[in-house]
Amino acid sequence: MKRFILIVCLICVSLPHIHAQELRCNVTVNSDQIEGSSKEVFTTLQQAITDYVNQQTWTNLTFAESERIECNMMLIVKQVTDDGKFTCEFQVQSRRPVYGTTYTTPLINFKDNLFCFSYQAFDRLEYQQNQFSTNLTAMLAYYCYLIIGYDCDSYQRLGGTPYFQQCEDIVRTAMTASLETNEMDGWKASRGGGNRDRYTLINNLMDEAFRPYREFFYTYHRLGLDEMQGNVANSRARIAEALPVLKETYRARPATFIVATFLDAKADELASLFEKGTADEKKKIYDLLMDIDPTRQNTYEKITKN
Repeated sequence: MKRFILIVCLICVSLPHIHAQELRCNVTVNSDQIEGSSKEVFTTLQQAITDYVNQQTWTNLTFAESERIECNMMLIVKQVTDDGKFTCEFQVQSRRPVYGTTYTTPLINFKDNLFCFSYQAFDRLEYQQNQFSTNLTAMLAYYCYLIIGYDCDSYQRLGGTPYFQQCEDIVRTAMTASLETNEMDGWKASRGGGNRDRYTLINNLMDEAFRPYREFFYTYHRLGLDEMQGNVANSRARIAEALPVLKETYRARPATFIVATFLDAKADELASLFEKGTADEKKKIYDLLMDIDPTRQNTYEKITKN
């Protein structure tokens, strides 16, 4: 698998003389909740975001066309004013291939309920590193680097750090920008703690206390899923042995939500993986998942039914 070898070998190598786009993103702008006959602004917004995400070179890594990271971005428009102020929900998903198979494993399945920005039809979206241009371009850049960071973390231990640092820099820049109140939401810690916002997510990922979780993320993908073509039982056992890190992370800081973001992406995959496990694996993993994520009982019950 070309992309697998490329990322493992070159993830930290600087190749400034070679440029290629990293993402292949399918962008959808859903305006069903907005009344009115003209949809032009939503069409141009969708195209502008598609071009911005897919045509930008975000890193100095090299990707062939077939190796670009597959991802989805969906904006659900809740409200738009006459002067072009948008209030949206934003869903971002990414996935990567599992070595030696045709299966793609989900890495991110994250919903941002605080996606607010200004946009007029045919506005050009441009990203300038270390400068705050607009809230829309900053939020999109944040999620592009997040996608790349998660992808790299899955191939190399802590390999996503440079891209998570870019997310952190964007957060810092946004917090000093002149933004309206609703636009600032998401860039700062939400009241009450433990809320799902951009500030808290990157703060978790860059916190040294959560390093074991990120190392587990690598183990799960590179030493677990990617090795399954050779020995399914051994790879599943390796994942089962590593999974208690989720419980340890959750118990150490119950207000964190990186464990929840992992399970948002992986719950169905875990159920499918361990329903074929040994009796001991089934009980151990079911009990662990129900302890930290009881709201998905119906999903996890698939593990013990067979």
